[in-house]
Amino acid sequence: MRKWEIRKSKKEEVKETLQELEMSPATYQQAAKQNSTTKDDALALPPSLRDPKKLFFQSDWIRRSIIAAYWAVILLALPIWWYTTSIERLALPTRRVHQVAENRLELPITVCVDSHQPFVEDVRRRLSVRIAAEPDRWKGLVVEVRGDSNCNNLREQAYVVSPAASEPATIRNRQIFLPLHKPNSSQRVVDTLASLLSPYTAASNREHRVTQYSPRYRLAFSLLNEDAAAGDAYLAWKVLVGLKAHINPITRRLSALHNFTIESQVQYHAPLAFSPVQMDDSYGITPEDLTVFVNSAEWTLCRLPSFWTPSISSAFLLPQWGGIVIHNPDSQTGGTTELPLQNLHEVFTIFANQLLALLGVPTLPPEVVNMDTSVDLSDWQLDALIRRRTLENVHESQDTLLSIVKLVDQIEDMPVGEDVRGDIEDALEALNKVNILSGHSHCTSAHLKLGL
Repeated sequence: MRKWEIRKSKKEEVKETLQELEMSPATYQQAAKQNSTTKDDALALPPSLRDPKKLFFQSDWIRRSIIAAYWAVILLALPIWWYTTSIERLALPTRRVHQVAENRLELPITVCVDSHQPFVEDVRRRLSVRIAAEPDRWKGLVVEVRGDSNCNNLREQAYVVSPAASEPATIRNRQIFLPLHKPNSSQRVVDTLASLLSPYTAASNREHRVTQYSPRYRLAFSLLNEDAAAGDAYLAWKVLVGLKAHINPITRRLSALHNFTIESQVQYHAPLAFSPVQMDDSYGITPEDLTVFVNSAEWTLCRLPSFWTPSISSAFLLPQWGGIVIHNPDSQTGGTTELPLQNLHEVFTIFANQLLALLGVPTLPPEVVNMDTSVDLSDWQLDALIRRRTLENVHESQDTLLSIVKLVDQIEDMPVGEDVRGDIEDALEALNKVNILSGHSHCTSAHLKLGL
């Protein structure tokens, strides 16, 4: 291969020589002149360009500067690279979290019975037996029964049981009036106090209806019309009248716990895909057909009841979601485009009861009458709800803090920023406030809100 290349180059040199010999004198003279011109131009260049070693960018100082610039960029970029790629992992107050998680919140309840000492001792003994028999129901509550002939002076620190001349039992503010002179009246006092002070039981069928606690709720009231093209639709309703009469008193009473946003709307839907089932002299809807009233994405009842009994009510409640009222207009109100006020109040009365059930507000015992007609919720009901929400929130906060600390310890590369540590610090401070303020009795409802 190499020999062939050498031979080829020699042939090319011979050809070039022959071409030069074959040139005419004029052509040869012109080529010589061009060569001389090129040499003169080369001699005319500055010495720095004729000698590559003397070029300014070939100097050693320039080369060292360029190399130093590269290293300077690398060194200056290292902190930026370290900051942008490193994981921020701040230390969490793990010890404080474990200490707070070990604390068991106890809310004291003081009851003052305005009667003679033997009767007070009997009430105290019977109530202790009731609490011991139902520890889950009274978990987190410490009840103290006092006997004082001047219980009226303790209204700000205790629930007062005062004697009444006759039935029924009545309540006003945080005072209850019961007939204490009848036989076995001490047991009646214990049963009534248990229903008022701790109305929540795990076995109650109403517990699954209650929504989880949230500081903010959105209440949407919708008027749905079926097949409005037929001309029998209600195009308007005086929703403000119903809200003012039935809903606003509840939201004002519960403002210490929740912030409510209320909205209303009028909507229309196509005719139902099923027909109501005729039952004697009325029509009914089966549980399978109830799902059509709720969006399938929001329907959380995965299992329908296998056993159900007919109900005469035209309303039903969806646990932890809302309530629905089916309005059957009278034939006499046909052609009216606005929902009559009488029907409006009937519907909103049901809405109010459904709202109380969803929020977990306990009902008064049937044998107890609230004498304070200016409020829909008595102080006994509101205090019981606040105690329940306080215990729930404290327990959930403790579990959440422990879970966060354990998760951070297990995952070494998990980032922990300033916002996470700040939220944990705020939660610990709120729990400490609750523990400090829990030393008071029912009158600390507004103060307990600080820890929620």
